[in-house]
Amino acid sequence: MLGYPFPGEFAASVIDVSLVAGIGLLLPYVIDRTRTLHRALLFAVAFALAGRYAWWRATETLAPAGWTVDMAASWSLFALEMAALLGSLSAFVIMSRLRLRGAEADRHEGWWGDATPPHVAILIATYNEELEVLERTIVGAKSLRHPRKQVLVLDDGRRDWLRDYCAKQGVRYLRRPDNKGSKAGNINHALGVLAQDAEVPDFIAVLDADFVPHRGFLSRSLALFHDPEVGLVQTPQHFFNADPIQHNLGVSRSYPDEQRFFFDHMQPARDGWGIAFCCGTSSVARWSAVEAVGGFPTESITEDFMLTLALQNAGWRTVYLDEALTEGLAPEGLKEYVTQRARWCLGLMQIARSRLGPLSRNNLRLRDRWSVADSVLYWFTTFPFRLAAICYPLLYWFFNITVVDASLPDVLTYFGCYYLWILIVLNTLSRGMVVPILNDVSQLIGAIPITRAAVVGMLKPKGHPFSVTAKGGDRSRIVVQWRLMAPFAILLALTVIGLSLGIVWDRFAFDEAGDGKWVILFWTLYNLLVLSIAVIACIELPRRERHITDTPERATFEADGALRKVWLVSLTADTVRIRGHAYSEGTQGWIDIRDVGRVPASVIARTADGARLLLRPDETQREALFLRFYADGAAPGVTGVRTAALLEDLGRRFSFTSRLR
Repeated sequence: MLGYPFPGEFAASVIDVSLVAGIGLLLPYVIDRTRTLHRALLFAVAFALAGRYAWWRATETLAPAGWTVDMAASWSLFALEMAALLGSLSAFVIMSRLRLRGAEADRHEGWWGDATPPHVAILIATYNEELEVLERTIVGAKSLRHPRKQVLVLDDGRRDWLRDYCAKQGVRYLRRPDNKGSKAGNINHALGVLAQDAEVPDFIAVLDADFVPHRGFLSRSLALFHDPEVGLVQTPQHFFNADPIQHNLGVSRSYPDEQRFFFDHMQPARDGWGIAFCCGTSSVARWSAVEAVGGFPTESITEDFMLTLALQNAGWRTVYLDEALTEGLAPEGLKEYVTQRARWCLGLMQIARSRLGPLSRNNLRLRDRWSVADSVLYWFTTFPFRLAAICYPLLYWFFNITVVDASLPDVLTYFGCYYLWILIVLNTLSRGMVVPILNDVSQLIGAIPITRAAVVGMLKPKGHPFSVTAKGGDRSRIVVQWRLMAPFAILLALTVIGLSLGIVWDRFAFDEAGDGKWVILFWTLYNLLVLSIAVIACIELPRRERHITDTPERATFEADGALRKVWLVSLTADTVRIRGHAYSEGTQGWIDIRDVGRVPASVIARTADGARLLLRPDETQREALFLRFYADGAAPGVTGVRTAALLEDLGRRFSFTSRLR
């Protein structure tokens, strides 16, 4: 009699992974991402698979105990990995809930009824931004639909030209004699001035200098203050330009900016637990609540998160409205991008060590303490582990140290099933926003300064200056960020050398490590790919102004005595491309643009199907263009991954034939 054909170990592990993949294909058809029960079930499975994986790692993959280099390497990687896993599990618990408040805002918009609408002071904090950055924010703030508002520009740069521009625009200009307390101190100075006014505002809105509000920003945000316990309403941050990683990899049309996952998915999930937090710009706060906590905290350089804790400590709530109501300028340079994130990390560590930290004696709820601890885990574990994942395979290639002693079937069964399930769940709930390699590159780019900031901030929380994120400036040429690139280039070279030595010479990597050799080989090849992309991301490409939400529209162009209908594309504040009729260079005329008017223009370049025009709008028309670009319409950018376009964009970038977008 023939025996039952039991599969071998490798075949069984492939069946395990295939089963997880098959279930994943069905999830989008049966899961309602807005239902807490569905989300909780998905993450309960994730917890079970994570526990199974952790037990396997602890009991079957570590070097034997003893005073050996193998044990030091093996156990240290395990410790880093388990710390990162703990941070992931905390995030999974948070993501098991969701709160969307759009319907609530609909029901309570204009909750004050026939009474006088609340008075809102809009605070625009600035330090060194150029007029080109500031003017669109000021114009947008002036154009908000709310009837009772005043715009205040808080200038810590003490610039006379900005004072004159504010007077011309009819907005209030404030400066102070020093920069004590950085941004929080600047806002507190403004609060002190407002407190002396005949009419104290009911609410204050905070905008960064480069964030333009949509016309409904105040009316939608104020709707949630119908609840007298709400002290602050935070809205998401969207960006009208690509962040450095998107831009340098040429994927701005197919891959969302790095903060989309947080604002579109983590913050609504945090709001489900009542632990959404202020992110500075694009927020509205109740005057009496801020006054009750003594203004904006200055103990941390991330005063926004700390303000949420101070409000909660005093009994006020922070809520989140997941609607695109502002859009701003993402850091355009990679150095600025990394500096900004290192500052966030440092500020969070300062909060953890402050009077409002999770272990301090205060009135914070347990969930608020958990919120801070979760953020500490994220900054303190994710980035060091990302560096470790790059460095530890080198120990095998150069020193014959096997840090993970595991067979390929076991890796597939324990790690593969867990990792694949997490990818499936996160992409199901976020509608396809998690791309493994690109996510790893995003983390790796800032891993060294962020890790340094985490350690320094925890050990020495005080005495650190506020690092302003530079915006604007000349971005018209290729810039190689050598200092950022150097560690990745060195690690890439070491990985290539180590792999080559292991293949060519038996003196290196002579320990076969059983089937684990396949694990190390795959791990190394994956690292080669991540490091190569990280190196390319450090080459900053030139930028030009581009409005991601622009779509072709009809317009009329009058030139040479004739009025013709044309298609208008690639509209900026200074130029526009038209299609439908060819014009000679130097042709003068007038183009009629929707919501802007009749703008004088001249042809500066002839194209195959039209021309590129130089616009000469007057001041009123220029402001109308700002409102069209930034204050009206939907959120800019892409909110999900477009897989086919992403592969095309990456292929073009790696062939070094990408064109500016």
